[in-house]
Amino acid sequence: MRILVVGSGGREHALVWKIAQSPLVTKVYAAPGNPGAAQHAECVPINAEDVPGIVQFAREQKIDLAVIGPENPLAAGVVDELTSRGIAAFGPSKAAAELEGSKAFAKEIMRKNGIPTAPSRSFKDEKAAHAYINESEGPLVVKADGLAAGKGVIVCQTPAEAHEAVVRVMGDREFGGAGETLIIEERLYGQEASLLAFTDGKTIMPMEPAQDHKPVFDGDAGDNTGGMGAYSPAPIVTPAIRGDVERRVLVPAIHGMNREGRRFRGVLYAGLMITRAGPMVLEFNARFGDPETQPLLMRMKSDIVPILLACARGGLEKEAIEWRPEAAVCVVMASGGYPRSYEKGFVIEGLEDAAKMEGVMVFHAGTRMSQNRVISWGGRVLGVTALGAGIAQAQKRAYEAVSKINFSRCHYRRDIASKAIQV
Repeated sequence: MRILVVGSGGREHALVWKIAQSPLVTKVYAAPGNPGAAQHAECVPINAEDVPGIVQFAREQKIDLAVIGPENPLAAGVVDELTSRGIAAFGPSKAAAELEGSKAFAKEIMRKNGIPTAPSRSFKDEKAAHAYINESEGPLVVKADGLAAGKGVIVCQTPAEAHEAVVRVMGDREFGGAGETLIIEERLYGQEASLLAFTDGKTIMPMEPAQDHKPVFDGDAGDNTGGMGAYSPAPIVTPAIRGDVERRVLVPAIHGMNREGRRFRGVLYAGLMITRAGPMVLEFNARFGDPETQPLLMRMKSDIVPILLACARGGLEKEAIEWRPEAAVCVVMASGGYPRSYEKGFVIEGLEDAAKMEGVMVFHAGTRMSQNRVISWGGRVLGVTALGAGIAQAQKRAYEAVSKINFSRCHYRRDIASKAIQV
């Protein structure tokens, strides 16, 4: 099989790495990929959002399966364009991807199908949003409605912070067009967790639970980011909670989308808050999470390719996933200043030393080659991921690998997975 992975981040490097291990695969391409993905695939200079370019390449190279990593090409309809030309594509259609592309739409799906989530209101008018804050009691969360690379969520402690967030999202357009509409919802309390599931629109196959770390600083302080690290399994998601999420979130979401005429195929990502009242949905994503994908694929023992194909073509009920018993921890090494302004172009040292460690993979996210050296070229630069007999060992191994890597103004959290060890 000839497979094309679309995207250039850590998630896509992990997908390329896992797909290349399949005996079914003869060739893997990455568009555009990154220096890490280039170790396992042929990278082609096509931007992930260049839908015509992706379709043309897939046709010319007789691609058997295209695996779409990021949300933007999904929202642009790349799966529709590929499948209309007879090319199997892993990911939801444009209509189904709106479950991530519009938080207001996702809230409506949750409301219609009784999916537990925080009470909320959506606004297109800035003055109306400010008036709602004045009438509200308790802390609020302000969210840009559209795609904002995981950074369009502002958790507010006071009404003043909520007013400021509205100005950032809708007035200053800090998140661009994603802020044309915003959602204000009651703040939920508890621990966050992620449960991702493969689906062909009929069968739902949950993965192992994981936990992301959105805030930029230790102790969950600072701005939200695209994710500063993740680990799996997540002890906070007990078997009972997992069953509850499957029954009350995943199943009604998939069947609800079917009733809307928006059959959902690919990966449904449920971002959860585990509250005292049970699991509540913070958000849905229409693709693999980043950085959850890195530890999840490190733990996946099964060949991923038959599962990806079954999601795209149907027949997922015939597949199964075997998971490694080990835990995995991913620590994101980011550029100083991220998720706000940051410098890039710094030479990264120590990659080979870290890669030599047993049970360690260094997944590239925001990197580029310059004069035969790997340099930093994004906010999130690397996802240093390690397996261990338990979470504590995986954490220790991941940070040992991180200590071998260096680039100017590097920043990373030092408490990834500590919550799980304290449980």
